[in-house]
Amino acid sequence: MTTEKKILLVSATKGKNYKLAQDLKEIIDNTNTVDTAVINLDAYVLPLYMPDIETENETASALSAEFEKADGFVFCAPEYNGGLPPILTNAFTWISVTTANWRDGFKDKYAVIATCSSGSGQRFMVAFRSQLEYMGTLVMPKTIAVANGQSLNRKSAERTLQRLIHLLSK
Repeated sequence: MTTEKKILLVSATKGKNYKLAQDLKEIIDNTNTVDTAVINLDAYVLPLYMPDIETENETASALSAEFEKADGFVFCAPEYNGGLPPILTNAFTWISVTTANWRDGFKDKYAVIATCSSGSGQRFMVAFRSQLEYMGTLVMPKTIAVANGQSLNRKSAERTLQRLIHLLSK
């Protein structure tokens, strides 16, 4: 008996990227081959991580558990000032300090990077890919980008997500 694989769709915002995560979940759910869940990082109220902060935090532990249970990810986040949104960096830091090994939430898991940004989102995707790979995540070469004023290219997104699902089923 094989266990169903789980893809966690992570939105860094409750606006356009959350809508993008919901749209991508719908595409994945049409395959009926993996379990999916969407989380919004806004729902996890975490203090700004700073050195010497107390790391016993129920909210961070709950978020870490979601990441550890996932087999793969779709990250949906906008480009902020040419880089990553602070909420995403803060969440990753909390996950790394509340797991047994700092990479446990990410190591050897596949991920797709997606963005809905005012511009192209390219600087975010490059910086985020580097961070995910450093954390041990196997990042898909193809990304999903929706620039301001455009709509999601569903056919392209379907192909990208099918590749993720295929890799998870191996």
